[in-house]
Amino acid sequence: MKASGPLYALYARNLRKQVASGPLPRHIGLIMDGNRRWARQMGLAHPGLGHQHGADHVEEVLSWCELLGIRHVSVFVCSTENLTGRSDAEVAFLMQVIETVAAEHLARPDARWRLHIAGSLDLLPESTAHALKQAVEATRECTTGAHLTLAIGYGGRQEVVDAVRDLLSEQAAAGRTLDEVADTLSADDLTRHLYTAGQPDPDLVIRTSGEQRMSNFLLWQSAYSELYFCDTYWPAFREIDFLRALRSFAARQRRYGS
Repeated sequence: MKASGPLYALYARNLRKQVASGPLPRHIGLIMDGNRRWARQMGLAHPGLGHQHGADHVEEVLSWCELLGIRHVSVFVCSTENLTGRSDAEVAFLMQVIETVAAEHLARPDARWRLHIAGSLDLLPESTAHALKQAVEATRECTTGAHLTLAIGYGGRQEVVDAVRDLLSEQAAAGRTLDEVADTLSADDLTRHLYTAGQPDPDLVIRTSGEQRMSNFLLWQSAYSELYFCDTYWPAFREIDFLRALRSFAARQRRYGS
């Protein structure tokens, strides 16, 4: 179904009514996969242009979340593997896209989403890290209650390693021994040192492009998340695809491991 026309509008309206009457996720994680494959499918000059279209699409998806009152969204922008496993030209183009989005869309005075970064900015070019830091500062006083986390230069395993390192450093500074730390260590202790500290865990993680794996995204936080895999490439991800994911979420009985 094309994302236009009276039939699409009618179907989308009916889906909105369905999901509005059921439980909604408080926090959604988005693995926006398939940008390059979409670009090839569309016959664009080079696959990297898919990143531009994918980045432009994030703002529209956020508007769908805002309409439904979903206040926490985490988006997997690029992994540590993306930074080392792709050509220098593609990585440079992706960093340019991120800088433009940060400066022109995220850091606006009227921003409706407070920005957070998950990942290691030290892995990024200085100009990209600077643009993201500026966007974080520009949205710090955002009063809408909406929070957007961008996972950039991110790896779930490395996040846990960094959290353990920070926890041990904190405890050592407090004069505690390793045995003392081990005797009292809890999951909450580690959670306090994650990149996403202070934010709720995602209730629903959506991955586009048909791939069915987590790819090292929010491994700790998504332990009890509901997962939804959509065949559509990210730049072509429609509102009805999004609403279908929410409808699926509402129909599930969450067990939290029990």
